[in-house]
Amino acid sequence: MNKLLTTMFAVAVASVTLAAQAQKVTGSVENGAKKTAMCVGCHGIIGYQASFPEIHKVPMIAGQSATYIVSALSAYKNGDRKHPTMRAIADTLTEQDMADLAAYYAQLGMKDAAPLPTTAKAPADSVQALITRDKDNSCTKCHGANFSTPNDGTVPKLAGQHADYLTVALKAYKVDGHGIVGRSNAVMGGQAKKFSNAEIKQLASYINGLPGDLKTVPESRFHSSSAD
Repeated sequence: MNKLLTTMFAVAVASVTLAAQAQKVTGSVENGAKKTAMCVGCHGIIGYQASFPEIHKVPMIAGQSATYIVSALSAYKNGDRKHPTMRAIADTLTEQDMADLAAYYAQLGMKDAAPLPTTAKAPADSVQALITRDKDNSCTKCHGANFSTPNDGTVPKLAGQHADYLTVALKAYKVDGHGIVGRSNAVMGGQAKKFSNAEIKQLASYINGLPGDLKTVPESRFHSSSAD
């Protein structure tokens, strides 16, 4: 048991360290706008669905935290997140590319964003019981009282995110030792495994119904440079 805990801690530290190192690179919104060719074919189409590992809408990333986007791309690149398409894309990106793309998507669609409520609407008792199942590590402890103000940059905004994507993502954290499916994260793995798949769907449905910053912004596959 001690050996297992030590290994889990080492993996968590390594992941955070990699994300922190990547964040030392300053992203450019202007440069990021020119690097989205591999992103807009999925994340720039409203309602676009992926079929791996099951059919679900691709996540909305416009308005997401830049630090989280870098952390997620880094996880795909180093194999902590297993997804053939995203791994192939992340493998082509340098730390500067990740920082630029993250800076671009973090501000996309945010110019006229309305202020969000500081706390989420009260859920049904059954959902509230899921949120607070682990009283010391409730969902809102990290993701914020409104699910859109995370306590750390590497933690994603969730409010309004597609329910089917959230379901697939949480289920992926429950997978261990699979070659092409799963997400390796000691904290989220421990949390997700406390819920059945039916309970995960309940949580995802509630979070999807909350107002948030996340959106899909249709955009051209090609961006003109400022010199054009």
